[in-house]
Amino acid sequence: MASLVEQIRTAGVVGAGGAGFPAHVKAEARVEYIIANGAECEPLVHKDLEVMIHHAAEIVEGLRLMMEATGAPHGVIGLKRKNQAAVEALTAVVKDPRLTIHTLGDFYPSGDEYILVHETTGRLIPPQGIPLDIGVVVNNVETLYNVARAARGVPVTEKFITVAGAVKTPSTFVAPVGMSYRDAIAVAGGVRARGTAVFVGGIMMGRLVSDLDAPITKTCAGLIILPDDHPLVRRMAQPEPVMHRIGKSACDQCTYCTELCPRYLLGYDVQPHKVMRSLGFTKTGKAFWSQYAALCCACGLCTLYACPENLYPKEACDSAKGRMKEEGIRWSGPMEVKPHAMHAGRRTPLKLLMKKLGVTEYDVPSHFLQGPQQAGMVRLPLQQHIGQPARPLVSKGQTVRAGEPVGEIPPGQLGARVHASISGVITEVSADIVIEAEA
Repeated sequence: MASLVEQIRTAGVVGAGGAGFPAHVKAEARVEYIIANGAECEPLVHKDLEVMIHHAAEIVEGLRLMMEATGAPHGVIGLKRKNQAAVEALTAVVKDPRLTIHTLGDFYPSGDEYILVHETTGRLIPPQGIPLDIGVVVNNVETLYNVARAARGVPVTEKFITVAGAVKTPSTFVAPVGMSYRDAIAVAGGVRARGTAVFVGGIMMGRLVSDLDAPITKTCAGLIILPDDHPLVRRMAQPEPVMHRIGKSACDQCTYCTELCPRYLLGYDVQPHKVMRSLGFTKTGKAFWSQYAALCCACGLCTLYACPENLYPKEACDSAKGRMKEEGIRWSGPMEVKPHAMHAGRRTPLKLLMKKLGVTEYDVPSHFLQGPQQAGMVRLPLQQHIGQPARPLVSKGQTVRAGEPVGEIPPGQLGARVHASISGVITEVSADIVIEAEA
C-alpha cells in the first residue's frame, strides 16, 4: 500500500488557504504539532466555516493521518469561538485524546501562520522562519479534508469557495477547479447591478481582477464582488507609482501603521512607517529602510485600517520585499522575538475592520449550496502551487475523464499534479489545459 506521502502527491493536494505549498512535502516532516487552520479572517469569506460544519469528520481524519505520517503527538484545530456550529461539529467527531480544539477571538488576521502558531502552542516562529523550525506543521482545514480524500484515492478536482458582496445570493459552494469567475458569480445569482469589480481571495490580501474568464484554482478562497465606485476598488486600482508618490509626499511618520501591525505586536521588527521613508531615498537609503519590511505578512491592515491618511504602507512593504529579493538581501535584524506588552490589547476586531472598509452591508450569511456545481468548460493552469509548473500529460483533441491526471510533477522538482475536473475533450494545451465538457 502506498504511503500517505505518495497518496497526497498522487492526488495533487496543495495548501488550500494560501500560496499552495505541495502538501506531500509537509507530510514528510517530523514535528511535534499538526495545526489545522480554520481561523478564517478575510472579511466576507466563509468557505472554511462551511468545510468545518459539513465535513468535520474528514478534517479530523486528515489531521490524524498527518499526525501519524509526521510522528506528531499533538494535533490542534484552531478556529474562531464565534463559529459555534463549526465548534460543535468538530467537537462531536474529536475522539482522540491527542487532539484539541483551540478557539480564538474574532480579530484580524487570526489566520496568519505566525499568530496562529503562537496562539495555539505558545511558540514563536523565528524571523523569516517557517513553522517547521519550531516543530510545527500548519495545514488549512480544507487541505486536511483533501488529505483524507487522497488517502481514499480521490484527487483534488474541486474547490470550496465563497462568492459574496454585491451578488444576488451570496453563497459558498463546491466548484470544479478551473471553473471561470464568471460562471462562479452566476451560481451566486449574478451581480446586483451593472458596474462591479471582483476581488479574488478577499478584499484584504486578495487581488483586484478584470478578467472574469480567469479560472478558480486550488488556492482560491473566494470572490468578493463590489461596485466599481466603491472606495476599496478605487484604491486598489491605483497604479503602484501613484501609491508611492502619494506616500512620499504625504506620510507624516505618525507610526500608527507600525503600532497596529500584527507582526510588530507579536515581537517582529516590522515597521511600515520606516519603510515609507524609503520612498524618499536613493538606492543606499532604500536598502537600509527596506529591511523593516522583510518580516511583513502583507495582511494589509496598515494600509486599509491603521493609516489615518489613507496611504499605502503595505504596498511600500511589498515593493521593498521585492527589491530585497532581487538584490539578494537577507534579513539582518534582531532574531530575538518577544511579544509587545499590548499585543493582545491592540487586536483589530473584524467587525470594526469591516466598518472601516465600508463593507458592513455585505456582511450576511453565504449559505452553503449542497452538491458540486457544474461547468461546461474549465481552464486548468499547470501552476497552481509553489514550485515548478506541472508537465502536460495530454494533447489537444484527447478525451479525458474527471479525475484523470493531465499534468505531472517534473522529475526532481517541487510541484503538484493537476487532474481533470470534468470529463470532456482537451481543446488547448499551453500554460493551461482547457477541457470542454462532453455534449
